[in-house]
Amino acid sequence: MHTYIYIPHSIVEETKKKSPVQGKHSLEPLRSFTKLNDVPLAMLEDTDIVNDAEVHTEKADLWQCIEGEAVFTIGGEMVSPWFKKNTDGTEDKTEIFAKEIAGGDEQVIKKGDCLWIPAGVPHTHRAEGTARFFVIKVPKV
Repeated sequence: MHTYIYIPHSIVEETKKKSPVQGKHSLEPLRSFTKLNDVPLAMLEDTDIVNDAEVHTEKADLWQCIEGEAVFTIGGEMVSPWFKKNTDGTEDKTEIFAKEIAGGDEQVIKKGDCLWIPAGVPHTHRAEGTARFFVIKVPKV
């Protein structure tokens, strides 16, 4: 077992060179590297998309924008929420989704900005064009 994980800048730069693709997804090779090493870090890319609203009951999100910009809606109330389904069909009570949030505050984040969203707080974001982020999942304390 590792006592630390080193992510070389070369992997980050290789990931950033990928051409944008419509939708929302984690980028390779950082995705495989972090999954293999059990690191709660992802590099996400959103291109011309409005994401579902979500609440993580057990983990906070730390977002850092590394390219482009996105508009986040944070707080408010989930409208007609549902639970994520596990592979066995049961509900995962730690992940709640909705198509929209009523109320909430809007925050634009741009390259270099960071955004902390505590566990239990509804949030969603949208990107016109391409936005790329580091997202770190932090267990609720």
